[in-house]
Amino acid sequence: MNERYVLDLQDVDETRTEAVGGKGAHLGALSRIEGVLVPDGFCVTTDAFRQIMDLTPSVDDRIEQLSRLDPDDREAVRTLSAEIRRAIEETAVPDALAAEVTGALGRLGAGAACAVRSSATAEDLPTASFAGQQDTYLNIVGPAAVLRHISRCWASLFTERAVIYRRRGGIDHRTVHMAVVVQRMVLPDASGILFTADPVTGNRRTATVDAGFGLGEALVSGLVNPDVFTVRDGEVVARSIAAKQRAVHALPGGGTREVELDPHQRERPALTDEQAVRLVELGRRIEAHFASPQDIEWCLADGGFQIVQSRPITTLFPIPEAGDQEEHIYVSVGHQQMMTDPMKPLGYSMWQLTAMVAMHEAGGRLFVDVTQRLAAPESRAALLDIMGKGDPLVRDALETVIDRQGLPLPPSDASPAAPQVPGDAVPDGPDPAIVPELIERSRTSLAALERDIATKSGPALFDFLLEAFEEHRRVLGDPLNFRAIMAGMDATWWLNEKLLEWLGEKNAADTLTLSAPDNITSEMGLELLDVADVVRPRPEVVAFLRDAESVDDAAFLDELAKVEGGAAARDAIEVYLGRYGMRCVGEIDITRPRWSERPTTLAPVILDNVRNFGPGAAARRFEEGRQKALRKEQDVLTRLRALPDGDRKAAGTKRMIDRVRAFIGYREYPKYDIVSRYFAYKRALMAEAGRLVRAGVLPEREDAFYLTFQELRDVVRSGEADGRLVERRKEAFRSYRTLTPPRVLTSDGEALTGAYRRDDVPDGALAGLPVSAGTVEGRARVVLDIADADLEAGDILVTTFTDPSWSPLFVGIAGLVTEVGGLMTHGAVIAREYGLPAVVGVEGATRLIEDGQRIRVHGTDGYIELLP
Repeated sequence: MNERYVLDLQDVDETRTEAVGGKGAHLGALSRIEGVLVPDGFCVTTDAFRQIMDLTPSVDDRIEQLSRLDPDDREAVRTLSAEIRRAIEETAVPDALAAEVTGALGRLGAGAACAVRSSATAEDLPTASFAGQQDTYLNIVGPAAVLRHISRCWASLFTERAVIYRRRGGIDHRTVHMAVVVQRMVLPDASGILFTADPVTGNRRTATVDAGFGLGEALVSGLVNPDVFTVRDGEVVARSIAAKQRAVHALPGGGTREVELDPHQRERPALTDEQAVRLVELGRRIEAHFASPQDIEWCLADGGFQIVQSRPITTLFPIPEAGDQEEHIYVSVGHQQMMTDPMKPLGYSMWQLTAMVAMHEAGGRLFVDVTQRLAAPESRAALLDIMGKGDPLVRDALETVIDRQGLPLPPSDASPAAPQVPGDAVPDGPDPAIVPELIERSRTSLAALERDIATKSGPALFDFLLEAFEEHRRVLGDPLNFRAIMAGMDATWWLNEKLLEWLGEKNAADTLTLSAPDNITSEMGLELLDVADVVRPRPEVVAFLRDAESVDDAAFLDELAKVEGGAAARDAIEVYLGRYGMRCVGEIDITRPRWSERPTTLAPVILDNVRNFGPGAAARRFEEGRQKALRKEQDVLTRLRALPDGDRKAAGTKRMIDRVRAFIGYREYPKYDIVSRYFAYKRALMAEAGRLVRAGVLPEREDAFYLTFQELRDVVRSGEADGRLVERRKEAFRSYRTLTPPRVLTSDGEALTGAYRRDDVPDGALAGLPVSAGTVEGRARVVLDIADADLEAGDILVTTFTDPSWSPLFVGIAGLVTEVGGLMTHGAVIAREYGLPAVVGVEGATRLIEDGQRIRVHGTDGYIELLP
């Protein structure tokens, strides 16, 4: 047999994907697992497909056109893909290829009914299942019919749904080839799908079995509801038996048809409990072989199970590697740091090396293991309190896990993380003079880092960086630094709790902290207004900035200086970048491009400021906020003095107002210090990556991003890099971008997002966490990328998350809604600083709120109304 065009299933395994596609490779591997039965068959290889494509030259131009189409242009995709399919189907199968297929069919038995199934090279992969994107044909009888349906499978590589799936997955149509699997048809009593992990919760210990009578096509097509068995630890723990009106059966001469089931059969389970457990045991064997949870198609015939497909479940969030078999509970770092996008390996490994606590990576995100803290009642109460104040959804998710494990929950109002003081007494606080002292310490340490790192290269650079990371952690871990941060947070909580109790006023601290001093992040937004003041009177500069995306970032400032008035604008932007150029969206990931590296990012924000504000807006806004805070202070103190024991209450409140204003701005400085250090690290590492490129060790500088810090250090020392590892990491990163990280993750794989358990939210409104008081109504602008922001005065920004780099947008909006956030995260602090009503932690906000829709943000009560 010529192995170019036809290969027996027994002769292939998962290493032959390029020859037989994902489905064929998996079926070949399955046939080699002891105890797993796979129907006999063969694969028509991708070489056969390439020969057909060579015989159909007209499709090349059409595929090129297809690759340039917008996947949302459904009509154009539909028309062009139909033309490609028609051309492929009309191409005659060469005689030699037809003879090989006919010979292979003869080995299955004269007149054998077959299943003819597509098997693309970009299918059943760990990162993309492509489930249902290409075609399968059942009960095909005779060589002529099989060859005709093989052609249809080749053509189905270009179904509309497959084309769109590939484009959205960033897969080039020209890199994907089609094999075809031909197998002896199984005529089952029952069939269905087994998920070896719960596809909804992600729990790896829980398997679900969907089952129905006859061929599985009835379930896949939605013709009938399946029986569902939930199996955990070797027993059925739940079952749902559906009323199955119909089934799909094979016809004797070929093809299939729907049949009505007898009334007595409709309510009968398609499987017994014992069969469901046995099937899951078989699935666990398959899962172990492929080393990942599997989506398995099965048939039950003559009392035995046959497996007709197995592919990875690509929607599950990965689990951190614990190194033991114990149960672990993890909390997302990204939800605390306002960056839930995946990080590249250099990014997350640098964060792990510089963080104050141990962190575990999964799916390109970092998690903290809180198992031990939840185990002890005292630390459990403290953890839940601090998590609840930061993000109530994290607390709820943790409480769900704790409750399931039978551990006692602390009272919901327990506050062990806050200073414990009797009655209404004001706790002692640090001297406000430590704020400028801490800032000066940070600047001195950073200057020393930048001076010393400039002298290091090669292996010596990595040795130096490991020492620098120690200094990094020392600065962050300074007890004085922690006291300053907590002083502002504790004062905020004290004011909100006491003024709600005494005056019935919610979130009073939001107004009292307006225009607080020493807030580096709010200053960053206001100073870009000053840049806009330089740009505004210069029309040629405005025109240049409108076209900034067409200018190369490396030449942007030089080109700006060439236009009339551009030198002054360039100088203003350079001063701004000198102070804030290390910032960017997702700045905790060192691999993200900084504003200094991509200054064109700032152009649309500057233009928004030019359009929406007049000269001197920065100083005016700051002073307006300061005066509003002063008036609020006087109002609160006056009302308190009128209460019983009012002088004492007013005196304590005054001390806390002074404290919150002295310390709350410093809350933003440690992050600024971290990101400043990261930029110094990055410049040194990128210089090293440049040397590796010049030496031919790496093809591109950015390939270094896909190595961990330790791996990059080894590459520099050895002068050798594993290109295949880099490519695997790039592919994994692309897949991680499609996953939504949970707030809480267990070692069983269960992903929990938490829920608001409130009865004060009107019907139809979206619940969230109130973080900045006030109510505002306006046009929602759903912005997923800061570069796409096009905001008018009065707009309400709706986005996934905001880190400090979004702050320049805050000066021009009327309100804020985010999917991720907490009371003391950066977006909340700056929203209060600018007096913007804000609600964060609104699950699905960017999906449930339409761009341009009018909404009302209730920043005091924590919900969003969707208006007509």
